[in-house]
Amino acid sequence: MAATDTARLSVIVPALNEAAAIADTLSALQPMRERGHEVILVDGGSSDRTMDIARPLVDRVLSAARGRACQLQAGADAAQGGIFWFLHADTGVPVDAEKLIIRALGYGSREWGRFDIRFTGGGLRMRLVATGMNLRSRLSGIATGDQGIFVSRGLFERVGGYPDIPLMEDIALSRQLRRVTRPVSLRTSLCTSARRWQVNGYLRTVLLMWGLRLAYSAGLSPATLAKYYGTGPR
Repeated sequence: MAATDTARLSVIVPALNEAAAIADTLSALQPMRERGHEVILVDGGSSDRTMDIARPLVDRVLSAARGRACQLQAGADAAQGGIFWFLHADTGVPVDAEKLIIRALGYGSREWGRFDIRFTGGGLRMRLVATGMNLRSRLSGIATGDQGIFVSRGLFERVGGYPDIPLMEDIALSRQLRRVTRPVSLRTSLCTSARRWQVNGYLRTVLLMWGLRLAYSAGLSPATLAKYYGTGPR
């Protein structure tokens, strides 16, 4: 049965040189496509085969300026569904993800939410990182992109969509959405890669993430923070 417009998901996946991971992520979304939901990949200028691999597995492949905020907003602008789900290109999803999202937004006044997160690889250290991220998000009402933010089209448009900033776009969007309503914090987990920690080092990455969040909360601009973010994968 095809999804109705209001309950139709538009899964928006930003990508940049994700040829190694994109097929697995998109393949897991094919049952959703068969049930009438759409998947949009927004490429930020890949130099590998990301777009070629993705094309038969999505409803639309778009190109946008490099940067998650630009790519995510481009996907939202082209989306047809009544619910937007922003999903990273290296993320594994549960088989019942769409049902969880539709159910979460179908009751009460909540119009957005996110999943818990767990990491592939990394052992105990990454389990502790995931636990900390999930708890912090549940207490603060702020979500990160790794947690797969989902939001009704109406609320997303009401808050002005993704801000055009080079970093901290998911935190900025969460703050805008939280002013309207707190998120639904699903305890079901998305599974994402621990490559950022593996490439850049566990301690260095944790300190960098904490430092960036504290600096952003203290008022430093995303443009300034982007200069110090480094070149590791996001």
